[in-house]
Amino acid sequence: MNGVSTIEEALRTRRSCRAFLPTPVPREQVERLLAMAARSASNSNSQPWQVHVLTGAAKRALTADLLCAHDEGRRVDVGEFPYQPAADAWPEPFRSRRRSFGQGLYGEALGLAHDDSAGRRGHHRRNYDFFGAPVGLVLTVSRQPLQGALVDAGLFLQGLMLAARGAGLHTCAAASFIDYYPVLRRHLTIPDDHVVVCGIALGHADETHRLSTHRTSREPVASFARFYDASVAPQTEPV
Repeated sequence: MNGVSTIEEALRTRRSCRAFLPTPVPREQVERLLAMAARSASNSNSQPWQVHVLTGAAKRALTADLLCAHDEGRRVDVGEFPYQPAADAWPEPFRSRRRSFGQGLYGEALGLAHDDSAGRRGHHRRNYDFFGAPVGLVLTVSRQPLQGALVDAGLFLQGLMLAARGAGLHTCAAASFIDYYPVLRRHLTIPDDHVVVCGIALGHADETHRLSTHRTSREPVASFARFYDASVAPQTEPV
């Protein structure tokens, strides 16, 4: 697959790919993508991220342990850091957006009924095989720079995903790996001061899969941006 040639095209075509071909991605190409992602901004150039790259037998071994932990119900009760609210604690408008995402993915794209818990669990299980991608990555970040390091990790992650699109590849970042961080720590050399940010699938998209046409919506600019013009005096409360 040919790569994209502009940043705009990379942004428009980037998606969370949940079905990959087994086509290998050469190590040299992965290293090049990581080197480009490392150009991302970070607070005081602290570059607090680390990336653990898995292929072949190493990826298969990690996947086997993750699937075992998943099937045995060994999801952690308390994560290494508070990543997101509990499923029933999301406030609006995020609750509605999350519900819409679930319906689009499970209901419309996969054809799974709302009460098909086995089917939905089966799809979620695919996270831990990196959706069949030949390359699995685990992104971690140091706790030492405090919460700002998570911003830096997000910038790095976006840089990696856009670089991958430039090379004609696709990605899927999955925070679900956080739920089994003890398994990751057994397989990977993660420093004690680091926390797991996410897993990332990297490879060539399987465009024949039913999920290949699934796209999520985006809010219009008017819903989240506020423009301030110097010619318009700001409104203030009367004194």
